[in-house]
Amino acid sequence: MRRSQDKKEQQTIAQERVAILFHEAEKVFSKNPARANRYVALARKIMMKANLSPEKKFKRKFCKHCNVFLQPGTNVTVRIRNGKVIIYCHNCKKYTRIPIHYKQLTKKP
Repeated sequence: MRRSQDKKEQQTIAQERVAILFHEAEKVFSKNPARANRYVALARKIMMKANLSPEKKFKRKFCKHCNVFLQPGTNVTVRIRNGKVIIYCHNCKKYTRIPIHYKQLTKKP
C-alpha cells in the first residue's frame, strides 16, 4: 500500500516541478531561448522519469520532434486549415496537426 502512495506523491511533485519549469521557460524565452529550451528538456526528463504524460496546456508548448520551447510568432507558426490546427516549427521545419472538435466549441456550459 505504501509503495503506491509514494508513487502518487512522486507524480504530484513531478507535476509541480514541470509546471514551474514551463513557467520559467516562458519568462526567460525572450532574453535567452537556449535556457528556455533547457528548461523544457529538464521538464521532459522529469515527466519520463515519473512516467507522466504532459498536461494539455504543456503539450503544445514544445516541439515533439526537436524538443524546443515554442513561442507563437517567434519560432512557430500556428494556422487553422480544414478543421485542424497546424503548428509549424521553424527550428526543425516539421509540423503537428491537431484536429478541432466542433462539438466542444458549440457545447453550452
